[in-house]
Amino acid sequence: MDALKAVILAAGKGTRMKSDLPKVVHRIDGKCLVDYVIEAARGAGAEEICLVVGYQHELVEQNIAHQDISFALQTEQLGTGHAVRCAKEFLDREGYTMILFGDTPLITAAALKQLTDYHIQKKNAVTVLSAYLDDPRGYGRIVRDADGNFVRSVEQKDASEEELNIHEVNSGMYIFDTAELKEALGKLTNDNAQGEYYLPDTLVSIAAKGLQVEAFALENGEEIIGVNDQEQLKAAEEMIQKRNMKCTL
Repeated sequence: MDALKAVILAAGKGTRMKSDLPKVVHRIDGKCLVDYVIEAARGAGAEEICLVVGYQHELVEQNIAHQDISFALQTEQLGTGHAVRCAKEFLDREGYTMILFGDTPLITAAALKQLTDYHIQKKNAVTVLSAYLDDPRGYGRIVRDADGNFVRSVEQKDASEEELNIHEVNSGMYIFDTAELKEALGKLTNDNAQGEYYLPDTLVSIAAKGLQVEAFALENGEEIIGVNDQEQLKAAEEMIQKRNMKCTL
């Protein structure tokens, strides 16, 4: 397999946590949220990992438990596409790049390995990690055609009433052929409701080249759930503790 890298987005402040700490350094069982994501990426085969940091980036860099991590600084919060652009020096000309979030501690190495294997087997240019949620609010939706083929991913703020009723959501996690990712990042615009550079818009330009874009739906939707407030942090902690108990039985 060609080299696999991972870019983990960890620049946000996380105001809903009601804490002065950067969101990704909040802890579950003594480990920062982002440490769980780093472990999952490495477990899936990522040879090199870059954290895109921003708010109190020195604190993030000091608190993570892992060594041999690269860092890229995002000084302005201009969207996920902009965040990945900040890591462009880390990206190779070939191989594969996973894009992950530092506030999703429930994602597992097994899930990311499934995503990677599917991407390579299908010879996709990009594969979106998706899941079906009973309550899809807050997530972008995966739009498919009548035959079930991936059409596009639409942000909730830009979705139509019909699209808002879709329960398959975009986790925000992807695997790209790196060369296609770099080219698509250069084409991003901020012509949308938020005036931001959305990473999902890269899927449109990649598909326009006639390349294969697909979504891979996880069986266990809980793995994509992010931590945005103290209540979600507590829920994630309970899920991780249950997993750990199963491992020791």
